[in-house]
Amino acid sequence: MVKSGKSKRSGALAESPSHLMHRVLQLALDIYSDEAGADGPTQRQFAVMEAVSAKSGLTQTDLVRATGIDRSTLADLVARMTTKGLLEREKSTIDARAKAVKLSEAGTALLEAARPRVEAADRRILALLPKGKREGFIELLSDLANAADAAPDLAKAEAKAAKKAQKEARKAEKLARKADGTDKAAPGDPEARPVKKEKKPKKTKAPVVVVEPVS
Repeated sequence: MVKSGKSKRSGALAESPSHLMHRVLQLALDIYSDEAGADGPTQRQFAVMEAVSAKSGLTQTDLVRATGIDRSTLADLVARMTTKGLLEREKSTIDARAKAVKLSEAGTALLEAARPRVEAADRRILALLPKGKREGFIELLSDLANAADAAPDLAKAEAKAAKKAQKEARKAEKLARKADGTDKAAPGDPEARPVKKEKKPKKTKAPVVVVEPVS
């Protein structure tokens, strides 16, 4: 890990990315709340409204991709924003089975009023860094956000590849057992079939010869 000589912290927490990002996130949210005010939208509400305003006809699945908010949290958030009159539901023009969302008049008004405040919050956050580091800071955040977006797809691909490799391994093992004549069922292997035991020939009793006495 990279150590900073300017850090006033010491110990493991000073070198923990997760801990440092948590602290920075809390600072960013505090600044956002301060600028947005009590009557402004939360950071997640703003993200949803900004995403909806950028492209009409977004479904909740689209919003998950656009905002990075997990599906269950987003579903609850959209439901509450719809109840408050900030969003409206409509039929999706792409998928008849899905519901799209759009900004209501109240939502549009709140978004337009919030934008200057959010920009002020962003300026305050960047002002905490030297000018020469601000652009690199944004690039690093973008890289991390892109990595977060790619993580679910990567996990699915890895799981699919692992399942395929496991299937191929079972197939190869089965062929090997057939080749050496030991094609017996192995514990946990659904593809293995036991070899039928050869039936032993039935023992036949020798015929009984009856000898009649000579008279």
